[in-house]
Amino acid sequence: MGKQRIIGLRLAAVTGLLLGFVGTGAYAQFGGGGLAPDTKETPRLPGGKPDLTGSWQTVSGAQRSVPGGMFRRCTPYQPVCMEWTNQSQDFAFMHPMRLDPNQPVYKPEFWDKVVALDEWTNRDDPVMTCLPLGLVRTGPPSRIFATEKDLTFLYRGGLDGGGGYAEFRMIPLDGRPRDPQRALDPTYYGYTIGTWEGDTLVLDSISLGDETWLGRGGKFHSDKMHVIEKLTRKGNELLYEVTVDDPVVLVQPWVMTPRTMKLSANQTVIGERGNCIDGEREQVTSQWRH
Repeated sequence: MGKQRIIGLRLAAVTGLLLGFVGTGAYAQFGGGGLAPDTKETPRLPGGKPDLTGSWQTVSGAQRSVPGGMFRRCTPYQPVCMEWTNQSQDFAFMHPMRLDPNQPVYKPEFWDKVVALDEWTNRDDPVMTCLPLGLVRTGPPSRIFATEKDLTFLYRGGLDGGGGYAEFRMIPLDGRPRDPQRALDPTYYGYTIGTWEGDTLVLDSISLGDETWLGRGGKFHSDKMHVIEKLTRKGNELLYEVTVDDPVVLVQPWVMTPRTMKLSANQTVIGERGNCIDGEREQVTSQWRH
């Protein structure tokens, strides 16, 4: 399969990025001064649609809330470690993608591929190879800027146990039709068109490259994946819902567990994408999953 990737340099780069976020305060998604007070009044744009602008924190739902949490435990052989940076052995089994009963169901002919990718996570998982996590693995945006005609989503780094980098999306809301030429150009976050269904924003994404995964455990997807995201704001609460349809590899559309998000009291400052080094050697030193 060509050159083999070694995990050490990648983990050092990812961990350094995460530590950098914490040190600069850009990791404020989890410590940015708490949540804004609850309110029943929903802020609206001049045209009447809910204003999604703000910094948002997940407070319930999705895979973060399953038993075992998001991050790794310290092993008995580590006298000094921090849970959120520890590359411990049991994280391979504690990760929410494995514990959550809500899993994408693959067609029988693809399960061997899922297992093989899982076994060679150190080599094949995009989180280990300096690639963006992509839609839908990166989750909802940490910060949103909304206007009548478009949206800008900002995503922080250090997601999925230290993987991923700061990314952004710009989504038109002006009713323009899809450009068939643009649709031929796949990206990590897809070609997205936004429309409103009442007070719910619906984002329809196609043209997603197949280099990313849906999550750890070899959960790959094809370049025919079609993603629908829905965002509904009520007061200072935002409901984030996702449906993943991949007729090539999945038995049926995967409806992800909805997330409830709340507005942050302070605006999160998200650092730029950090440096990442993908070291390659002829042999991978370990097949142990992380």
